[in-house]
Amino acid sequence: MWLGFWRSRNRLSLDELRYLTDQLFRIQVVNEVNKDFVIEALRSIAELITYGDQHDSAFFEFFMEKQVMGEFVRILKISRPVSVSLQLLQTLSIMIQNLKSEHAIYYMFSNEHINYLITYSFNFDNEELLSYYISFLRAISGKLNKNTISLLVKTQDDDVVSFPLYTEAIRFAFHEENMVRTAIRALSLNVYHVGDESVNRFVANPPQSKYFSTLVKYFCKQCLELSELVSDALKKSGLEPASTILAAVDELEDALYYFSDITSAGIPDVGRLLTDKFLKHLVFPLLLPSLKTEPTYEVKIGSVTSLYLICCILHIVKIKDLANSIAAGLFIPPEVFVANSGNKANGFSSVHELTNESEPSDNERLGSENDSLKAHLVDCTSGTQVHEEAAIKANVSIDSSVALRETLLLYIRDGNNFQVLGSLSVLAMLLQTKELDESMLDALGILPQRKKQKKLLLESLVGEGSGEEQLFSSESILMKDGLSGELDAYLQRIKDQYCVSTSSTAERSTRRCPRFQVLDALVALFCRSNIPGETLWDGGWLLRQLLPHGEAEFSSHHLVLLKESYRSCTCALLQEARGLWPDMVLTIIINEWKKCKRAIEASSPRKEPKSILLSQWKFHEEVAPSESSIPAGERMCEVVKVFVLLHQVQLFSLGRPLPEQPSINPQGDHPENSRAKTSGLDVSVPKPGTELKVVDALPCRIAFERGKERHFRFLAVSAGISGWLILAEELPLKQNYGIIRVAAPLAGSNPRIDDKHPKWLHLRIRPSSIPSLDPTKTSDGKVKSRTMVDGRWTLAFRDEESCKTALSMIVEETDLQSNEVILRTVMV
Repeated sequence: MWLGFWRSRNRLSLDELRYLTDQLFRIQVVNEVNKDFVIEALRSIAELITYGDQHDSAFFEFFMEKQVMGEFVRILKISRPVSVSLQLLQTLSIMIQNLKSEHAIYYMFSNEHINYLITYSFNFDNEELLSYYISFLRAISGKLNKNTISLLVKTQDDDVVSFPLYTEAIRFAFHEENMVRTAIRALSLNVYHVGDESVNRFVANPPQSKYFSTLVKYFCKQCLELSELVSDALKKSGLEPASTILAAVDELEDALYYFSDITSAGIPDVGRLLTDKFLKHLVFPLLLPSLKTEPTYEVKIGSVTSLYLICCILHIVKIKDLANSIAAGLFIPPEVFVANSGNKANGFSSVHELTNESEPSDNERLGSENDSLKAHLVDCTSGTQVHEEAAIKANVSIDSSVALRETLLLYIRDGNNFQVLGSLSVLAMLLQTKELDESMLDALGILPQRKKQKKLLLESLVGEGSGEEQLFSSESILMKDGLSGELDAYLQRIKDQYCVSTSSTAERSTRRCPRFQVLDALVALFCRSNIPGETLWDGGWLLRQLLPHGEAEFSSHHLVLLKESYRSCTCALLQEARGLWPDMVLTIIINEWKKCKRAIEASSPRKEPKSILLSQWKFHEEVAPSESSIPAGERMCEVVKVFVLLHQVQLFSLGRPLPEQPSINPQGDHPENSRAKTSGLDVSVPKPGTELKVVDALPCRIAFERGKERHFRFLAVSAGISGWLILAEELPLKQNYGIIRVAAPLAGSNPRIDDKHPKWLHLRIRPSSIPSLDPTKTSDGKVKSRTMVDGRWTLAFRDEESCKTALSMIVEETDLQSNEVILRTVMV
């Protein structure tokens, strides 16, 4: 029989299919002797059926006539080698994926053969077999529609009572292999998006609805793991986040996109279930309480990680009730949530309580995954408290009775950079969340001015007196109409569902206009000197969103504070003009002006939520030696970023439009007796080989290599904001002329006469540009600053007087260069 299999035949013919099936029918047991034939026969049948589906319907008609699907099931039952099971699953996957005929798919899914194979007891200890099985399930889900899905379910009184494809698949939803989890997510989404009402009821009701609860618990576990990873990594003071953290962030965001895809399927009960589980297991017991920085209770997620997660949820998961409940939760002190977490009957569950919920008895494998999940949750929440505050000390003490909205504003006013960035990001994300009602944004104090004026106008038109009064009055007055109806409704819902007392919170929240509180916090932020410029830019973006036209809502006190902050920053900038990088100041001002203007006028925040976490490593940079010019250059760039932001806020607060370019003063004329004029240099960057006069140049010697001393004429020159140290070789045939051989920046040269050798002059040779402004790409495509170091020159002059003259020349030209930069930097 086996020799006949290899005889020459038309491989893609109906005769070949007839022969193969006939041979399979004759097999009584599959063992090591005949397994190779069976495997090859199965593979060839898949190829023939796929070919026939595209070229000749007779192939599939024969397949149906001979009931080959039933034969496949029989072969599986009598097979001992696992390789046959592998090939059978692959054969069916290939056929299902490639069949275009709806008639063929209907046949494949009928007669319960597919359901039998789905529920067959494979040995999944074999990882390869599991992989083929998951691919088989996913191939089936790819052919689901409202017609085909009915062939795979069992119904009773119009209700689905059995759906093996779904129930067997979600048993592997929390498998340790990421590829398996991804495939199951894709399969489940295919099921949800079919839109079959009876199937939707099946997945949204117990016991299958337990999957969504476990899914949220699994996400809680991932959040705890991320916080622990961040805390451990920060203790090690690494220069960049560990790959494990980046992988954890990616996996978390993938999970949230999965939740988003689930809700987009439009199954109302599932959306409500996810909202309830997110609030009950994550938002209320973990995220919101952790925003308090001096924990009097056990907090398991650091405040920065919590701010990141809140932003991610708002950004990705588009559920109106979830977004509004998170926003309403910001009006409640964290202690209220913690007090209620211990009451399972009336409040939400704590993390420990999550681990004690029972799983459905009819889903053992999913239950075993839940057991593993529960064990991990217990492990994460036991023992010594671990969170980011162990690595990042908080700078602000918060009253435990203060609502979380005020906590965010306190972070902006007094918190460290990461808390400021996280709080600004949360407010920006709330502002960008379309699911939030405008009245909710108004209660938070972040409703844009144009929308608020529209809201008040509408209120006045429908006869609401408070709206008409506020429309023509200052917003600094006390709010008279209390909290918004939308906020009241969600606070009442939180109170009813989780037994949270919100009355005192609501009363405190109405004492002062929330919009004015936000504006106060932003002005205070702009007056801080310990916050990086790019974080201030995020504050500038929020300010422009709230007040697109500027001066109307700034108080005289605000204007005084902003003016004083701008004056202080201007002084700091002028100090940098006399520092090590004056030649770069104007260039960086022009570049950063454009970037800052683009950032604060953008339609949406320029940073992704993950920047909240990753910024913690941005400022753990390697410290350069104190005598190096590189840290001074980075500091100057930071001063410029703050300066351009404050200058633009200053213009904005006065109601002036922001120009495309900063108002830099034009370059002044060079004195006729300047060294640049005398030497005949008329270029801003002298190049080697350029001829110049060396009347003012001093003879000196220098060795760039050991034992190879060279003679030059030394000259220091400044031309406008540029300045250079020049070594020229004198032309023997042209008196008082020379050729430039080496040129280095004048600024930052730090000239010093040697203590023991008064004829020697030591100079620091600074790079021509700041490393962060000239990045390079690594092999993996990441952008990284170039590694640059300062050079050193030691010039030997003929006598002590010449050495002192050279020192005076450098100091004089450096002063001229700095003065020119200061004159051009003064901006009105």
